[in-house]
Amino acid sequence: MKNKKIIIIGAGPGGLCSGMILAEKGFDVHIYEKNHFVGGRNAEIKIGDFSFDTGPTFLHMDFIIKEMFRQAGENADDYLEMISLEPLNRIIFEENEKGENIVVDGSSDSDKMLRQIQQKFPKDSEGYRHFMKDNQKKNKIIFNCLEKPYNKLSNLISLNLLKAAKYVFRFKTVQDDLQKYFKSRELQMAFSFQTKYLGMAAWKCPAFFSIMAYWEYAFGIFHVQGGLCKISQAMAKVVKKKGGKIHFKSAVQEILVDKKNNATGIKLENDEIITADKLIVNADAPYALTNLLGKKNIPHEKMKKKKFSCSTFMLYLCVDKLYDVPHHQFIVSKDYRSYADSINEEKSISNDPSIYVRNSSITDPYVAPEGKSAVYILIPSINNRNNIDWNNKKDEYRNLILDKVEQKAGMKDLRKHILQEKILTPNDWERENIFMGATFSLKHNLMQMLYFRPHNKLNNIKNTYLVGGGTHPGSGLIPIYQSGRIAANMICREYGIPFKVVDYHSDKL
Repeated sequence: MKNKKIIIIGAGPGGLCSGMILAEKGFDVHIYEKNHFVGGRNAEIKIGDFSFDTGPTFLHMDFIIKEMFRQAGENADDYLEMISLEPLNRIIFEENEKGENIVVDGSSDSDKMLRQIQQKFPKDSEGYRHFMKDNQKKNKIIFNCLEKPYNKLSNLISLNLLKAAKYVFRFKTVQDDLQKYFKSRELQMAFSFQTKYLGMAAWKCPAFFSIMAYWEYAFGIFHVQGGLCKISQAMAKVVKKKGGKIHFKSAVQEILVDKKNNATGIKLENDEIITADKLIVNADAPYALTNLLGKKNIPHEKMKKKKFSCSTFMLYLCVDKLYDVPHHQFIVSKDYRSYADSINEEKSISNDPSIYVRNSSITDPYVAPEGKSAVYILIPSINNRNNIDWNNKKDEYRNLILDKVEQKAGMKDLRKHILQEKILTPNDWERENIFMGATFSLKHNLMQMLYFRPHNKLNNIKNTYLVGGGTHPGSGLIPIYQSGRIAANMICREYGIPFKVVDYHSDKL
């Protein structure tokens, strides 16, 4: 397939995954990246001797990463050191009547998790058993549905999806689902905060996605030494090893479409025109569909009518102290419901936010100098639908966040030890060509899932494929890699190139 040229717009996780699989199959792969580095929202941020992941910090189901590398003819263990975290995370709730923080430490050791529940929430121990058993059964049925494209309405009547229909097409929410299993607010939260990976609140998110908590508690959470950004860097190495090329500082201005609606190539911002047989778009899907298709662009106001996820406010702190607290911590708002509703309304910034703190230096010696820490803080916040002025708000908000982290997260003197820092607001995300600054792209409600989400292959423009969080299966690192594999497999199938989907997971489900 050396004579079949594939252009990939963007060297993010999905594009790199597609690129290494297609390069392995002999296609002439060219990735055009606007930056001078790979990774997109999975890229590395360097501040002096400190290293941070730009976005994703949770890695689920390490076996899926291994599948992607194996399909590209490589062994992930030759490139990445993936370790299992214990505890998975720590969730910190407001003080109880004794003035004590209520803490839940997540674990994929079912006996350990059960003992903790019996001690702290004894009425919910049977609920935990039932949740894990019911979701194990559910997972066996629905997992394969996430690995296939839904480009045709007829795809919705596939045998696999028909079996999964009772789980997928339900007008219930994750919160509704969890109330069947857990009486305590704390455990309902511990088994539902995973909806934040989709940028949604548990009482707005379809019940189908309660499976995400099961994935964590059944299979664990992993960290890549050096940061999750190392996955993108490793995939880029595989692309090059297989003969593919990555063109840096090569921003794409437009996808070229002929009169028969065939995509024929791209025009770079320097006006250079490059032709190709197939195109894979790894830019933010709503941005690409409104900006890169020339006369075929979807009007901006039409796209804004869709439902979008939240954005995030980010702090990257270089700290001259090592804190003995877990790798992942979540500080829950006193009134979490009001906080999440304020995000969903997209109008105002909450003064009682929930906060995620990543202390990867407790696990990883490569992200900061010895005895120091790379502390990453993320706050889900409203997207830019209503144009909040973050320039005048960010310093005040930064101080509010640090107050709460110092009080709750075991980092009482954090401010005194900050050497350097970087802040990213929803405005910064939008400047990076993320539509409305919605870092998790489109919401995952029933009318924006499967066939109703932007398709893995565009219907109105031939030869063009989408990968990333804005297409099927959705946002989160693992779904994004799955979208990359789906696109690569579709292209192989169209050219009659045999391929075998590597499966390391069927025996685990």
